[in-house]
Amino acid sequence: MLKKSLLLLILLSLCNGSIASENEVDKSIYEQPLVERYVLDELKSLRFDQQDLERRLIVDITNRELALADTSLGYASNTVTYFFYIIAGVASLIAIIGWQSFREIRENTKKMAAQQIQIISARYEEKFQVLEKDLRRKTRRIADVHLEIETINEIHSLWLRAQKGQTPEEQIEIYDEILKIRPGDLEALTSKADAAMEIKEFHWALSICNRVLEVDNNNISALYQRACAYACLGVEDQAVNDLDRAIVGRISLREVAADEADFENLRGHDKFEALLANDI
Repeated sequence: MLKKSLLLLILLSLCNGSIASENEVDKSIYEQPLVERYVLDELKSLRFDQQDLERRLIVDITNRELALADTSLGYASNTVTYFFYIIAGVASLIAIIGWQSFREIRENTKKMAAQQIQIISARYEEKFQVLEKDLRRKTRRIADVHLEIETINEIHSLWLRAQKGQTPEEQIEIYDEILKIRPGDLEALTSKADAAMEIKEFHWALSICNRVLEVDNNNISALYQRACAYACLGVEDQAVNDLDRAIVGRISLREVAADEADFENLRGHDKFEALLANDI
């Protein structure tokens, strides 16, 4: 059951990664009501499955604790019973032989029984402490999984809102909310840079792209957005260099760049034209 829970966490992380990747490939997919409804239903189903998994895990752990306690008590009872039988036999033999008095036998028997019970109690107390620690660890893990699921659901909802944003300013506000939940999210930063380009905030977009590239020097989206910002600012050579690196990482950007309005200042630039013609 624990493996199943971990597998669920991995699948959800992959789902988050795939959603972020699909954001660039086809931004219109979340605009289809049926697809959006399907994604929300799947997330709801995952939440119910996780709650059911937690319930079954708690029931299973409780049953195991009860079984262990029952076995421990039975073992302790049998041990004490056999111990007293042995002591009784030995005591009888000693009494017959005359080595000790009945009073001494009784006192020694009580002392030995108390010592044996103390040893058994200490042994099973240690086992219960280990079991309690393991149960607490699993409980914390389940709580962490719940928090991660809630975070993923919230971020996914924000991405859907961003896709429906009417203006770049609204999209930027949503991207900022995502960054509050998950600071340093590179996908949110590159999308924010794209929105900044739409409102002609070229220096702002350039700063955001530089921040992303400090973390991931080969981030394709950040390189492309920075190339657009440099082109709009008139830094043609740097714009062409960034565009070249972006196209090397993703060939399909060559066709996108050919129709990119932000590269209007690069029209006629030898290296830019050669790059679009795939001559370099």
